[in-house]
Amino acid sequence: MSTTTRDKVANFFADFPLRKISKNHVLVQAGDQLPGVIFLISGQVQQYDITDNGEKVVVNIFKPPAFFPMSWAINKTPNQYFYEAASDIQCRIAPPDKTVAFIQNNPDVLFDLLSRVYSGTDGLLRRMAHLMGSSARSRILYELQVQAKRLGQPQADGSILLKATESDIAKQTGLARETISRELAKLRHLVTVNHGGITIKDINLLQDEI
Repeated sequence: MSTTTRDKVANFFADFPLRKISKNHVLVQAGDQLPGVIFLISGQVQQYDITDNGEKVVVNIFKPPAFFPMSWAINKTPNQYFYEAASDIQCRIAPPDKTVAFIQNNPDVLFDLLSRVYSGTDGLLRRMAHLMGSSARSRILYELQVQAKRLGQPQADGSILLKATESDIAKQTGLARETISRELAKLRHLVTVNHGGITIKDINLLQDEI
């Protein structure tokens, strides 16, 4: 998103009250009526589903300056997901009709939204391919690559830090946490795991392993 477009989006949502929400708070539950379009100013929000056996499966992670869920706002699609603050967040919530009108009247915002939708769709298709036909190792490597590009924090030594745990990766890949732990132990030449998160030593080497 360009600076001009980002400022335009921020100015639109600035008309609505600022909300501060604590980590782990569920903003919306599956099946509930959404309060409006959520504009994320700081922090991260997880979008997830709960499987029949009670497992949490994360399908998306939003970061600033995302605004969501637009499928519901545009198409009136019933909400089937949970939205939970993955960290302390700040956000603003706008009515869906006003948000859609704003997008329709601003082609640059519409183009940016469309660009992000296509990028996200490509990522989901690749993830599906890995989930359906790849080994646990390949699924983990692919998820680490995706999260590094979207949410990773570059370090001074060239490594990338993910503020994630083995449980987080399990929820994003649909694998058991024990499987994640076992496979990451085999990838010590590529990643290290500690209380601070998961560090990818060299993203290029990791990509070569996929």
